[in-house]
Amino acid sequence: MNAPTFNIDPAEFAGKRVFVSGGTKGAGEAIVRRLAAAGAVVFTAARSAPEDAELPARFIAADLGTAAGTEEVARVLREEGGGVDILIHNLGGSGAPGGGFAALTDDIWLEELNLNLLAAVRLDRALVPGMIAGGGGVVVHVSSIQRKLPLPDSTTAYAAAKAALTTYSKALSKELGPKGVRVTSVSPGWIYTTAAEAMVKRLAESGGTDEETARQGILGALGGIPIGRPAWPWEVAELIAFLVSGRAASIHGAEYVIDGGTVPTL
Repeated sequence: MNAPTFNIDPAEFAGKRVFVSGGTKGAGEAIVRRLAAAGAVVFTAARSAPEDAELPARFIAADLGTAAGTEEVARVLREEGGGVDILIHNLGGSGAPGGGFAALTDDIWLEELNLNLLAAVRLDRALVPGMIAGGGGVVVHVSSIQRKLPLPDSTTAYAAAKAALTTYSKALSKELGPKGVRVTSVSPGWIYTTAAEAMVKRLAESGGTDEETARQGILGALGGIPIGRPAWPWEVAELIAFLVSGRAASIHGAEYVIDGGTVPTL
């Protein structure tokens, strides 16, 4: 589903330098497009170039799941952009096989932690000092409701890494608030992206079943989605556009859940 046409102020983020990790597809691409449409100069990074050559962002080829990749992104941002004003850690995902905790080797655990936690930690360490020196900025960590509702068959390591990311985000907010940098976290539920479909296919293959059965299995493990569907990427982008804007100037240290009502508790 394409994003509806909103009345976007084309100058809202004029002059703002933004980095979106994982910004070449799914929710990340939607975030890039939303902020660029509002005037931001947007950078993003991935291991391979985006399929859409018209993505409105300066692309940096780097693997953010590694320390070397993070260092390369930070170097380019400092040299070409003079740092950033808004830092959005959207990167994440799970490549773990089905089969529960016993199927998770040390290497798989390290891959999940590097992708879903340490990429954000390293980028913050490299770029937030520049925000402080420049008088302020905004950091958004995209976590997941799986920190509360892990799927034990396939995403235990991912869920644990996202739980750590949310805790880290809260701790960072306490440190950076007095220094003029706002920090929030966003926890989506199931977003209808190509990565979500890939996970469905992976679970179907490992379980020897079809994709619809695997899809229903995910819904069942989540306890269902009260609004009857996953979120669309543009809906996540709209939430984040608000959080990084001046309209949210007093929002700090909070987690925002966008899951269609999936989490059944307060």
